[in-house]
Amino acid sequence: MPSIIPAYIYTFFATIAVGALLIYASNVSTINIENDAAQQQLKNLAENIAAQSCELVSAATVNNLTIKSTLSIPPTIGNKQYWIQLTNDTSEAWVEVGFGTSPHPTETQTPIPMKASALGDCVSGPGKAFLECYTNDTGTYLELSGGY
Repeated sequence: MPSIIPAYIYTFFATIAVGALLIYASNVSTINIENDAAQQQLKNLAENIAAQSCELVSAATVNNLTIKSTLSIPPTIGNKQYWIQLTNDTSEAWVEVGFGTSPHPTETQTPIPMKASALGDCVSGPGKAFLECYTNDTGTYLELSGGY
């Protein structure tokens, strides 16, 4: 009879260990799904800003106007602050986004398929972000401002 009790105890601890492993695995899976969703939201935001940039550049160059638009961006994505940056080189302009509070060059770039010089950045938060487009004798310019 005494040998049966240790078997129950071992089974009990083995069940606890297996349960803990299952809980850990489901938590890791949930975190990965949340991170993937946040990355997708960030990518969609960059594509949306690139599309709005194209609209502003088209309107500004045709009508020789200065246009300022308020961006509809969430204060956080997945409870994380993020940043948006417009930048360009000699041949193209693009939108960069990332999590954190300090913009820096990333490998995730969404091109703006219009001929314009782009500059500016903003950090998400309670403030509004603005996208401005203007033209002058030297070219077309996009400027991102506002945010936190």
